Amino acid sequence: MTYPIARIVTLVPPESQRFWSCTEAEAKQRLLAADPTAPLHIDGSFTLVVQDGERVLLARSLDRPLRYFLAKAADGPVLIVAERIDEIAAELARRGWSAQFHPSYTRMVPAHHVTTLRLVGCPDPNPVHRRFFDPPRGTLPADLDLIGRHYVEALYEELRRWLAVQEPAEPIGVPFSGGIDSGAVFLCLYKLLLNEGQSPARLKAFTLTVDGGGDDARQAREFLSATGLELFGEVIDAPSSALDPLRAVAVIEDYKPLDVECAAVNLALLAGIRERYPEWRLLVDGDGGDENLKDYPIEENSELTIRSVVNNRMLYQEGWGVDSIKHSLTYSGGYSRACVRSYACASAYGFVDFSPYTRPAVIAVAEAIPFAEMTAGSHDKLYALKGEIVARGIRQVLGLEMPIFAKRRFQDGAVSADAARLFPRDEGRYRRHYQTLHAAV
Repeated sequence: MTYPIARIVTLVPPESQRFWSCTEAEAKQRLLAADPTAPLHIDGSFTLVVQDGERVLLARSLDRPLRYFLAKAADGPVLIVAERIDEIAAELARRGWSAQFHPSYTRMVPAHHVTTLRLVGCPDPNPVHRRFFDPPRGTLPADLDLIGRHYVEALYEELRRWLAVQEPAEPIGVPFSGGIDSGAVFLCLYKLLLNEGQSPARLKAFTLTVDGGGDDARQAREFLSATGLELFGEVIDAPSSALDPLRAVAVIEDYKPLDVECAAVNLALLAGIRERYPEWRLLVDGDGGDENLKDYPIEENSELTIRSVVNNRMLYQEGWGVDSIKHSLTYSGGYSRACVRSYACASAYGFVDFSPYTRPAVIAVAEAIPFAEMTAGSHDKLYALKGEIVARGIRQVLGLEMPIFAKRRFQDGAVSADAARLFPRDEGRYRRHYQTLHAAV
């Protein structure tokens, strides 16, 4: 027997949608289109839910989460869609259905796919995931100058398109460490404002220091000094007491230590900006740059080899893929998990965050890099690629010499050398705390 769809409850705030070149109605039609690549042309930051009879289609941009939960009512299934797990839990509690809930029963819509559910009653079939973004891999020649130019041109163009839909003269902040990703974003924005005839005075580079320590503040000063842009820098000093990993667990709804630590320092930075500038809204960061150019220490993850990193499509953006046993249904994978660090933290303080590195056009250039050929199995060659590519691209596209510093994690650069006392890196502790957040549900 087929049961009717009782209802779809969408908890995503309509005002959070950021479409650049189409309406929400037009974007939804692209999900329904026969052309599987049609959703790729939805520009901006979005989550979409479309009902077509018993089918429900869901999709999101890489930079933000979209979760769903299928509840059961007497008259049929009820699909609850939200950005956050706790929002789903609260809605179930409001309807008296808390007994159906467990956080692991929530599902994340995987990036770069349209997820189709058929709500036909008990039991409902598994979702079907249709890929809409599948850039060709390894198609560029092994020419660092050419790769760098293409990569930075794509970065600059996505920033230009983003800027075009913002309010003129609205301040723009860059969470800034002086590293490769935030550095390239800052320089592109600076040149872009000049080229568009706008005042670069609306731009500011915010750097976090905790108890006055950490290497990021020094690195940021050196970067800005080397490029003659010192006047744009601003340091946000936070006390170590402001770093609360357990609060970070609640904000990002996750328990992986590196994500928790990064979120904790990010929240401290955002709190400092908000206290100093109550009306500030726009932030542009460098999240996703490491994923694009595969700049993570492979040695720290026993599940990875350099072969798996360079030979798997968008591994750091998507994880092992929706057809893999290792795919997490609750969190998806890769940057699909990490995007919450930026999105949830920014939302908690009323900021609208954007990273050009998450845009398909930039990722497509990164996927076209012949990593296997250029690294020849060498970790050191892989880690050196990012700085070479971006510095050469900045030189050719912007005409600027960009200083390159060694990679450092946000949580390591913002605090002093005794950071271990602030971050015990105890996943069990974070996981237990995460579980207590829903213990009463």
